[in-house]
Amino acid sequence: MKTIFSGIQPSGIMTLGNYLGAMKHFVPLQDEYNCFYCIVDQHAITVPQEPAVLRENIRRLAALYLAVGLDPNKMTLFVQSEVPAHAKLGWIMLCTSYLGELERMTQFKDKSDGRGESIPAGLLAYPPLMAADILLYGTDYVPVGEDQKQHLELTRDLAQRFNNRYGDIFTIPEVRLPEAGARIMSLTDGTKKMSKSDPNQGSFISMLDDPATITKKIKRAQTDSDSSVRYDKAEKPAVSNLMTIYSLCSGKSLQEIEAMYEGKGYGAFKTDLAEIVVETLRPIQERYEQLFHSSELDDILSAGAKKANAVANEMLHKVEKAMGMAR
Repeated sequence: MKTIFSGIQPSGIMTLGNYLGAMKHFVPLQDEYNCFYCIVDQHAITVPQEPAVLRENIRRLAALYLAVGLDPNKMTLFVQSEVPAHAKLGWIMLCTSYLGELERMTQFKDKSDGRGESIPAGLLAYPPLMAADILLYGTDYVPVGEDQKQHLELTRDLAQRFNNRYGDIFTIPEVRLPEAGARIMSLTDGTKKMSKSDPNQGSFISMLDDPATITKKIKRAQTDSDSSVRYDKAEKPAVSNLMTIYSLCSGKSLQEIEAMYEGKGYGAFKTDLAEIVVETLRPIQERYEQLFHSSELDDILSAGAKKANAVANEMLHKVEKAMGMAR
């Protein structure tokens, strides 16, 4: 069975875009692959975090992973900092990296822009740690969005560089992009990805938003001057984005949606879309509430960390032995 690894930062409540673009696709994967789903809290601290908030975000994300339908009997869910091999291999991958290639990373350039000398070194070292996350588990495929493809390419380069020096240790991972919904866009700007870090709360739908909030955000979502419900990413990016959300939540094709709202305008379309999104998130929110404060969640994370440690430590030993560090 091939292995999949995915890591998500606990840096806020997941959005509808995170769910439709990534988390929803994780559920069927657990039946086909050996899946490791990791809450990458060590990546989150590349920027300052309030301890209580970080602790809550880790737990919230874990509960949401399970609430969308992931089964602890089929996959491994764990917290990155509870598996020390991540940090250990992260240092080795950092030593395998070149300064120039790290400085060329788009996210490093974006997040360090204008900060002068106060750039956290962790922003630079982020990609080698991400490489370690992936390589520890003999990962074959990494389901990522377009914005993470550059980091995965670096992971592949580092794995190959290490293998060339020390032997065939690492599996070279491949990117796996979802067929649809890889990029759900902002509700206020159809050309920009939906993001939980957007200061405009109306630009995204949180997976924990209540029905009234979801309805209000969708009713206020950006549309186009042309009032027809028609899919055209170039000419009608805002409406095309709403149609993508409708399609992914309802299972209806874009062509079916166009036919349903021909001549009806945006009012009826948005009303129905709000109801569909509310009903899509309702069972997830109910399961989340059951899990968040439960000992069941702690038991699942403890079991996941135990399993992840066993696999990761075995790989780390192989790496250190190849390098001459293990006795």
